[in-house]
Amino acid sequence: MRSYLDTGPFGAHLSVTSGQAFHTCPTQVPPTTSAVEATVTDIHGAAGPARLSIGQSTVDGVRVVTLRGEIDHSIRDRFHQALIPPCDAMSPRTVADLSGVTFMDSSGINVLIAAQQAAEKADGWLRLAGPQATVLRVMRLVGIDVLIPCYPTLRHALAN
Repeated sequence: MRSYLDTGPFGAHLSVTSGQAFHTCPTQVPPTTSAVEATVTDIHGAAGPARLSIGQSTVDGVRVVTLRGEIDHSIRDRFHQALIPPCDAMSPRTVADLSGVTFMDSSGINVLIAAQQAAEKADGWLRLAGPQATVLRVMRLVGIDVLIPCYPTLRHALAN
């Protein structure tokens, strides 16, 4: 699948070969919301915009970060903020639901490693759930699936 950035007079949008177009419009996530969903976009850099939906919830005391879209360098900072809990977080236990992630580059891998290290430092853990085949392949190539426990589904990640 190929994507193209068009920055015309009506704003920036991303076109993919399937003919779909996405209009980019950054949104802010309210800091006090426990279950949020936000579209995170960034139109800086040559790679063009990245589109990522980030949802956060808590299940039985475990923080679940649900991701949908593409993870690359253009959203690295927002991905990092979503995945690494604040210092005063109640639970340092996090499951990253990757079932909706269609692409991840080394920036995403680096954020996962930093999140794992932060969780361990806080006597917690990070688990990955449901990565698609393309994302799982990248994770296996760099060995992240050995460093961070990876489960086929969110249910499995929460149960273990």
